[in-house]
Amino acid sequence: MTIFVKEKELIVPGQILAEGNNYKVGNGVRKDGPYYRSVVFGIFTGSGNTISARALRGKYLPRVGDVVIGMVIDVGLTMWRLDIGSPYEGILFANNATTRKFDPVKHDARQIYDVGDVVRAKIIAFDRTKDPSLTTLERGLGKLTGGKIISVTPTKISRVIGHKGSMINIIKKYTKTNILIGQNGRIWIEGKSMEDEMKAIEAIKLVEKEALRQGLTDRIEQFLKSYDEVKNRNE
Repeated sequence: MTIFVKEKELIVPGQILAEGNNYKVGNGVRKDGPYYRSVVFGIFTGSGNTISARALRGKYLPRVGDVVIGMVIDVGLTMWRLDIGSPYEGILFANNATTRKFDPVKHDARQIYDVGDVVRAKIIAFDRTKDPSLTTLERGLGKLTGGKIISVTPTKISRVIGHKGSMINIIKKYTKTNILIGQNGRIWIEGKSMEDEMKAIEAIKLVEKEALRQGLTDRIEQFLKSYDEVKNRNE
């Protein structure tokens, strides 16, 4: 068994990543005889005996367990359709949106979520043959009001979060904002001032732009520390 590329190495579609028969095929990879080839333009992310590739660009592909941020685009009698930034729409049924017994004759679904509402939800079922099912019943899920919504490339979300939350915690600390992240690339930001929100957005966009740069966490901290010092002097 042989791996031909290094961890986090830039790879292109069709490139041979490894050879052998005992590796597991991960995301962004296909088996071609004894070879494992990339099917995406992205980064090699082999781990253990799994050969994977992370695409640098592209639409969000839903995964069970992901928390996403979506916008309600349609309301039915007992369900809502959400734009989740994917080729698929998220489907939220009434029994996954409220603990009350929901009767479409007596109750109006728009009283729970209406068109245009921003909703944080979790994917509970998806098999690529139909749109993913969502829930908002778990803690921390539901309608988001106020704040600002931005989008980043979904594959960069892990970099925005950082190892054990290191990156996003630094951004929260220096901008004093509340930030909620969706695995679909949507990020909700709420601060005490527009200035704080805009600085958080600027930092997140910088992380997205320079995601492959070494020492990025330290750079972002210095960037935000300078902002915090200037702000404190002016208060």
